Formats: sequence, structure tokens, C-alpha cells
Amino acid sequence: MAVSALAQERLCALRHEIARIEGVLPERLAAPSADGQTADGILMRRSGRGLPDGDCLPSQVEPLDALLGGGLPLGALTEIHAPTARAAGAAAAFALALGSRLLQREPQKHLPLLWLGTTEAFSEGGLPYAAGIRETFGIAPQRLLFAEAPKLGDTLWIGEEAARLPDLAGVILELRGNPRMLDLTATRRLHRRAQAAGRPVFLLRQSAEQTPTAAPVRLLVSPAPAGLRQTLDGPLRDSLGPPGLELTVAKSRTARPGTFTLEWNPHERRLQLRTANQPSAQAQPAVSGSVVSASVYRPNLAQAAGQVVGFAPERRRAAAGG
Repeated sequence: MAVSALAQERLCALRHEIARIEGVLPERLAAPSADGQTADGILMRRSGRGLPDGDCLPSQVEPLDALLGGGLPLGALTEIHAPTARAAGAAAAFALALGSRLLQREPQKHLPLLWLGTTEAFSEGGLPYAAGIRETFGIAPQRLLFAEAPKLGDTLWIGEEAARLPDLAGVILELRGNPRMLDLTATRRLHRRAQAAGRPVFLLRQSAEQTPTAAPVRLLVSPAPAGLRQTLDGPLRDSLGPPGLELTVAKSRTARPGTFTLEWNPHERRLQLRTANQPSAQAQPAVSGSVVSASVYRPNLAQAAGQVVGFAPERRRAAAGG
């Protein structure tokens, strides 16, 4: 038993040294305990320093946190991808959910959260709405700073400088597409600034393909059908419950891939897992009958696509002859 424990300890120390020399991304290693059994894993940082699993931001969704080893790393760059343009709202909502959790950790410090982005990204995804964010996510306007830069280079520079400021709780950096400037070097700089400060930088990407970056974790977020509103008597038929999103862990050195359907509870201000016995609103049978009443002037719908319906028959012939 003693020989086995000594061998495990030497192997763990060797892995630590290799990780320190190679400068690898965070990696989970098994450290032997005093009784010869394998203890809980630790997270390896670039410097080779081991950090406990508690040095992370839990999402409060137990299966997701268990998969990630306790949550997302606090002092690190985390990618949040919206694969399509229509998924930008869901990805932004998930980033704000993480920001809300981040601000709840140390409410007495009253540190603000910086949301930074390019003009192109905000033109496509929309600007933050302070009243809605306060009502839905519980983030007061004075704790959410907003900055917009027209050029990508300026945005990245602001993000690097903001990541090391001690007066910020974290940074959300929103970009669009796959710009050439956002390469391994640029993301490594953001990741190192987040590591040095011990605060997270969430790289929110719209309509972006998965490319190599220095972020230890990459999450894909897309909208999911809303569930039914829950009442004391169970799900309320033909109703809409909290908004849903589908989250996929696409990249992580400490976790296996996994997909979760989550909901945001605006009353408790937290993410929650949608269970299998919670049907979505789309799963309900369609309501019989007309959705809206027919128009007074056009009681009959067009019979086939391509017909001109904007003119009376005599005007239609005149238009065709002209």
C-alpha cells in the first residue's frame, strides 16, 4: 500500500512538472491522499499551481456543475458561442445569468460587471436594456457598465485592460463572427489577464464557428422551446413558462461533452434544469379553429403561391398588359 501511494504521489508530481514546463491549459489531475486512496481532482493552471475545485463559479445546476468539476473557472477565459444569429439572444441571456451569479457571490463589494462589444455585434444582437435586465436577472443598472467600440482592435484592447482592473467583478466581451484578429495569441492574452486577476472573462460570440482559442471551456448555447408554466396543480396547459436554452459543453480539459436543457427562473434569479417530465409548449396539441378572424375585404386566402393579390381583377389585367 505504501509503495503504491508513493508511486502515485511521484506520478502526480511528474504530471505537475510536465504541465508547468509545457504551459498547458487547465487539466484535472488525481492527487493521492495520505491513506493511499485517490483524492479529489485539482485544477492545474498554466503556472503549474494547483487550485482547489471550489475556485470556480457554480451555475447552481447540479448535473452541469458536476460535469464541469464544480463550475466554470473564475480566473479564466470562457467562450460562450451562439452558432447562429438567431441564437445570440439565448447566448447573451446565459452570459447575463452567469453575471448575475457572479454579482451574488460578493454583494457587499458592489463591484460592477462590464459588458463590452463591437458596434457590429450590438447592431446585430441589440443593445442591453437596463430595465429588463434588472427585472429579469436582478442586476441593478449601476452594477452593469456598458462600452461599445467601432473597431475590433480597440475592443480587444479595452477587454485586456478591463480584465485586470480590481474594481470590476468580471467582463463580458461580445464579438461577431470569426475575425482573423481573434486568434490564439489574442485569446491567450485575455486568458492570462483573467488568470492574473482571478476574475472571469466571458467571450460571447455571435454566429461563430469553433476555432482554436486559449479558453479552457467552450459552451454552445441555442434557444430551446419554452416549457409550460408550473402551478400548484402541475403544468398549466397551453401556457408559456420560463424561457429555455440548450447548453452544450463543446470543449473542456476537465469534463466530458454534455448537453443540457436549462430554464431561467426570474423569481429565484437562477438557472434550473428542465426535467424529462416537464413538457415543452411546442409538445402540446394545436388549438383547433382559426387563429385570427378572416379579413372583411379578403375573406378568402390565396390558393397558390405566386399569385398577385394586391390588385382587383380588372387592375391586375391592366398591369399585365402594361
